[in-house]
Amino acid sequence: MRERVVFLDRDGVINRFPGIGNYVTRREDFRFLPRVREAVRLLNDAGFELKVLSNQGCVSHGLLTKKELEVITRKMLAGIEKKGGRIKGVHYCPHRTADHCRCKKPETGLFKKAVGWRKFDFSKTYFVGDSREDVEAGRRIGCRTLLVLSGRTKKKDLAVFQPKPDLVKKDLWEAAKWIIQEKS
Repeated sequence: MRERVVFLDRDGVINRFPGIGNYVTRREDFRFLPRVREAVRLLNDAGFELKVLSNQGCVSHGLLTKKELEVITRKMLAGIEKKGGRIKGVHYCPHRTADHCRCKKPETGLFKKAVGWRKFDFSKTYFVGDSREDVEAGRRIGCRTLLVLSGRTKKKDLAVFQPKPDLVKKDLWEAAKWIIQEKS
């Protein structure tokens, strides 16, 4: 795997955040945020490999099956590919917090799974997320963390937001432009 990797959360980064305690449980409820597919293509064109890492506890809660989650994932990937972008891998944690697994963010298991559980220098990668758990997971594994305000976290939350991300951007489009400029 190359060093030019960007890890992305899903809900609130790629698609509309369904709200605290809610989940995207049907294919028709998955809606891309503005300019997301263009941002993915922009990052791909700049030589970045993208991987999605997402907590989807709705599976353990019995709100949808893994097969139904795969249907939503196929819609996401097809929509991105239709605009000329590509996601290299999608990794989900299907567990509830009570399961005490090692993959639910802020734990780092999804990152390790995404790189094949081998030694990897995460300090040269980026993680774009919309929550405290995303930022904490990215910091724990050693990624540069970008918090986007297109999902769970809003500008008014930043004063008390911990841990602090490396950078805050409006959305994935703005984050992608910054990453490309920073790496060039």
